[in-house]
Amino acid sequence: MVLKTFGWSFAVTALGLVAAVFYGGWAAFGVVAILSVLEISLSFDNAVVNAGILKKMNAFWQKIFLTIGILIAVFGMRLVFPVVIVAVSASLGPIEAVDLALTDKDRYQELVTDAHPSIAAFGGMFLLMIFLDFIFEDRDIKWLGWLERPLAKLGRVDMLSVCIALIVLLVSSITFGAHAHQHGGTHADKAETVLLSGIAGLITYLVVGGLSGFFEDKLEEEEEREHEAEEAAERAGKPKSAVKLAGKAAFFMFLYLEVLDASFSFDGVIGAFAITNDIVLMALGLGIGAMYVRSLTVYLVREGTLDDYVYLEHGAHYAIGALAVVLLVTIQYEINEFITGMIGVVLIGASFWSSVRRNKRLAAAGGDGDAEKAEVSSGV
Repeated sequence: MVLKTFGWSFAVTALGLVAAVFYGGWAAFGVVAILSVLEISLSFDNAVVNAGILKKMNAFWQKIFLTIGILIAVFGMRLVFPVVIVAVSASLGPIEAVDLALTDKDRYQELVTDAHPSIAAFGGMFLLMIFLDFIFEDRDIKWLGWLERPLAKLGRVDMLSVCIALIVLLVSSITFGAHAHQHGGTHADKAETVLLSGIAGLITYLVVGGLSGFFEDKLEEEEEREHEAEEAAERAGKPKSAVKLAGKAAFFMFLYLEVLDASFSFDGVIGAFAITNDIVLMALGLGIGAMYVRSLTVYLVREGTLDDYVYLEHGAHYAIGALAVVLLVTIQYEINEFITGMIGVVLIGASFWSSVRRNKRLAAAGGDGDAEKAEVSSGV
């Protein structure tokens, strides 16, 4: 079962790591491996969300999403978007950006480094908003209860996450401008660019979130109409018209999943810039991660075990928060790529281990509802 589901992912992983060695030696191998692990970790949450919706869809729409949908939202975002974001930030054409990355790495690296403050501000704000909205939401399941409970209470204040993100951005841009001016750096005139890029990242998050909410509302409306139509048909003794309604509901599910996939893919792309600016290594690492999104989704749908490791979602979002901080810090300070990558791996590993321990405690308590309710409400 595992080999059948993850076979292609294992094959792509092997090919990608071998290609990394030929491209840049063992150092490149390490960067691709870290990118792959980080992307797979962050994508687990995406796979869980996808599987939860996919299991409601018929076989036709599942196949559409797992082929065309994955190709567009995952491969398109993870493999094409890094080229686009570099091209835009460095004022290059996409073809020129790819050609430069392959033929003149020094010049490409110079352009990327020059554009890094704006990229870091844009991505840092986008990731920070994801983390803040997650941590300020009151959830039944809490991983670090001592921290998440008071933050959930603070989250009752409207637009708190946006206010905090804007304050962080303002402090970052002012600090960056003052630092560059004090040292006579070439980035002294880019404080405004950092501020504008950060605002653009915030707007992008709000737009993506708004679209996701819109499609989710449409989905709920279609499901409610379908249920009402089935009840009316049953009372009238007529055949159910579930096929047409299910098709409309599935269509909105598909659109909703595409928006979600795009946003989750964007996380990985932006996070990758905190680890490496090499477009080839980024494409290899994110490509491996993209394959595991599909495999994890299929596996979770087939196995139906979405709730086994309940803290992984928390670990993924804490990793996103850590990457947001790293990106904002790297606007003016350099941070080792290995340290950046390992932060996410450690957080995901800790959340997985906490989930395993929770499952063992519930099993020892007999798995009854009271024991699980107490476990869920307490947190770690």
